[in-house]
Amino acid sequence: MAAFVSFVSSGPGDPELLTLKAVNRLKNADIVLFDDLSSGPILSFVKKGADLISVGKRANRASPKQHVVSRLLVDCAMRGDQVVRLKSGDGGLFGRLEEEIVALRQAGISYEIIPGVASAFAAAAAAGIPLTRRLTARRLQFVTGHDIEGRLPNDIKFNALADPHATTAVFMGKRTFPQLQQVLEAHGLPADTPAIFVESVSKTDQKITRTSVKELAEHLKGDTSWAPAVILYGPLLDRDSEDEH
Repeated sequence: MAAFVSFVSSGPGDPELLTLKAVNRLKNADIVLFDDLSSGPILSFVKKGADLISVGKRANRASPKQHVVSRLLVDCAMRGDQVVRLKSGDGGLFGRLEEEIVALRQAGISYEIIPGVASAFAAAAAAGIPLTRRLTARRLQFVTGHDIEGRLPNDIKFNALADPHATTAVFMGKRTFPQLQQVLEAHGLPADTPAIFVESVSKTDQKITRTSVKELAEHLKGDTSWAPAVILYGPLLDRDSEDEH
């Protein structure tokens, strides 16, 4: 059998948000290399006897280096097994998908990419809001909250992130959002701009907090939770309630 890898995006964690194609690939996989956030109920679709290999990376935690994950992926595919690389959210969004694709191409290994529900879309759905609105939120932008060293990236176009007519989703930004908020305010974003902070999106311990960018920045200065989270801010986010579970 020719070497082949299926990159499967698991969505934010709720197995009911998996696509039919994703479930099909999981059921037929001989080897699954999975991220931490793709574990749990998602792996229940994998057939008995398949090899499950955790290769997840989490901020501020001991994690396998990317070159090690890429090498392992190539080695597994060369065995001729049905290989699934299971990525959280949508693998094409801040998921280091490109590094693994490059490794496969260099090894002459074919692949497919199966998209998934990104956490920003799941967060908006959980909060009961759209991400765009005619006239007041015509643009949607995604940004990572940290660089490869865990710091706020210094090459971001902050003027764009301070656009009062855009909805912005910040991925992996819990630690750096206080600094980001100060920079955005200096670029003209009002401190009372509505924000929604969603932890453990789509899971049983999901928590939604409606606030403002300034209040959220103050809250996150003392936050010590390891729960994954996504931050949304922009003109269409209201503050009907402060906390929801």
